[in-house]
This record gives sequence, structure tokens and C-alpha cells, in this order.
Amino acid sequence: MNDQTKPQTVNNSLNCNGCGALLHFAPGTHNLQCDYCGASNPIQPKNNDQTIYTFDYEEFLAGIGTAQPSETLKQVSCKNCGSQTALDSFVTSDQCPFCTAPLVLLPRDGQQYVEPHYILPFAITQQQGIDAFKKWIKGLWWSPGDLAKKLVNDATGLKGVYLPHWAYDSDTVTDYTGQRGDYYYTTETYTETVDGRTETKTRQVRHTSWSYASGRVYVDFRDIMVAASSSLPEKTLTKLEPWNFNMLVNFDERYMSGFRSETYRLDPEAGFGKATIQMEPEIREAIRRDIGGDEQQINSTDTEYLNKGIKYMMLPVWVSAYKYNNKLYQFTVNASTGEVIGQRPLSALKITLAVLLVIILIIVIVILAQNGHANG
Repeated sequence: MNDQTKPQTVNNSLNCNGCGALLHFAPGTHNLQCDYCGASNPIQPKNNDQTIYTFDYEEFLAGIGTAQPSETLKQVSCKNCGSQTALDSFVTSDQCPFCTAPLVLLPRDGQQYVEPHYILPFAITQQQGIDAFKKWIKGLWWSPGDLAKKLVNDATGLKGVYLPHWAYDSDTVTDYTGQRGDYYYTTETYTETVDGRTETKTRQVRHTSWSYASGRVYVDFRDIMVAASSSLPEKTLTKLEPWNFNMLVNFDERYMSGFRSETYRLDPEAGFGKATIQMEPEIREAIRRDIGGDEQQINSTDTEYLNKGIKYMMLPVWVSAYKYNNKLYQFTVNASTGEVIGQRPLSALKITLAVLLVIILIIVIVILAQNGHANG
């Protein structure tokens, strides 16, 4: 939170001037809206500088230990799936958006809350999320026949959640050793029988000459994204990309009003470790280009990560979970682009019928082929 913005000021800005009810952020806008009287108040930036900066990585790590307790947000863990959610001070009970288990909010007084740097406000409304979900579900051919009806009904229970993400910068310097392979060709004589006669011919044979190689490459990385959430499968989080970062703004609690926010489960140091894994292929490709030749072998690398930077961001999703035959499934809508990623059960009946149909088609083709051969 901005040091100059008092928690009470933020709380007061969430109260409707007309009826006193709690205002909620309206997706697709920069306004707070009253669900009761319809009043709408614009969210005025806390400062005029809305430039997106990268923060020093080491300074950010040092600052985590001195983070102050939040007076406007509280954290609670779901005992069922383990997710940690930040809720505003007005909420006393809720349901976990990731597994639908009931949450009983008994947070400790003075809990530490590390404030994000930026937030990507919801651009997709709940109704737009439902519409995107309905479009997605039409393509679920291999799912049980009664699934569509069940999910459409459950889709109205979409929960808006901000998921924590890290974005890393780093300038890398890598020393390497390896081998450079250069092709060369020799002429080889061989014999071949053609029309009963033995003929002598020649051909070009390729060989590789290997030589030692070593050097140093420089590769700079910007905004390597790492999800800090553990409540959704990593594959789902990856498929939700890309995000519309053109709408990214400085963090403001008012954009969270009416929504949930998961706190990070992957700490920034572990997140940077994952980021280096993403960096590795590009570094190795730079080494191969530096070695040159026709083939390259990389024997050893030693990478130094310099000028490390970090952004702590909250990104929006609509999530819902449902049970089918006592098994839990999740589906998620990127609330920035409308992309839908979901889990679904498979219909054993449809799969069995499809396999039988393929077998029948194969049998028919074999019979027709045999009849054609017999007639021929």
C-alpha cells in the first residue's frame, strides 16, 4: 500500500455515497459500482505516475521480511485444497473458489501481507465468462452427455479471483565449453548390380570434423512469467497465457473489491529458479550460434544472472469447480482475454462406441478388399 494512503481512506472509498452499501469493482471499467442503487464512482489513481517499472530483486526480497500487516486485507487457508486467499476486511465467511469447500475465516490479528506491485483488472464480466464457457463446452464431444447441462448450471457460480504471478528480468553472462562440428566430404567407390551386370560407381560421403570450442555469450531477459499460485494445475496456468498487459495498472485494493485474491505460495526465490529454467533454452541456442559450424555439442555452462529485477502482479481469472461422479473438476476463464481452460471427465460409453465403430470400419474395408481381390 502506498505509504500516503491510509487504510481508513481506502475503506471509506468503498462505501456508496448514495445508500452506504459496499461498492464493487465493475469489470471492463475503472469504476466502483453499487449493486443496490447503481451508483458508480471512478477509481482515481493514487498518483499520476502509471509507468510500469521493474523493481530490484534483492531489495524486494529484503523488504518481504519487513512487510507491515494489512489493515484492509486478511488471509485464510483452505483446509481442503491448501489455497491461501486474501479477503477484504468486510468478509466473515466464504467458499473456496478452487474446490468449493467452505471457508471459516479466523485470521490472526496483524497478519503480514506483501502488497503486489501491479494488478491487471478484470476485463471480462461474469456473464461474458459464462458465455465463453458455454462456447467452450460445445466442443466437449468425448464428455458424458449430461455434463453440459450440469456445467451450464454450475457456471453461474463462477468466482472472480486474482492469481499471483512473478515477472523476472535478468542480464545473463554464460561461459561455456563445447565442440564444433564441421562437415567435409570424401569420394567413395562402390559396386552395384544393374540388369545383371556389376557396375562401379562413386558417391560423396559426409564426415564431421570436431574441434574444441569455448566462449562467453550475453543474453538479456525481460518479463519471464512464473505463476506463484499452487491452486490450479501448472498446465492450466500456462495455457491461460497470454495476458493483456496493456491494461496493467499500479496495485490498488479497490480493484479487488468484490473479488478474491490468492496470496503467493511459490516464494520469489523459488520463482526465480523456475524462471532460469525458462531462460536456459535461449541461452543454449545463443551458445550454439556462437560455436558455429554445422553441428555443436555443449559440454559445460556457467551462467551468472546480473541486474535481476522483479514485478509482483495479480492477474484475473474466473474459476469454478464441480463434481461429477464424486470427482472434482475445475475450469478457468482468463478474465483478461476470455480464454477458457477446463478439466472434464471422459465418457466411457462414447469412447467404447467410437472404438467399435473403427473396428467395424476396418472389418468392412478388409472384406471389400478381399472380395475385390477374389473378383480380380
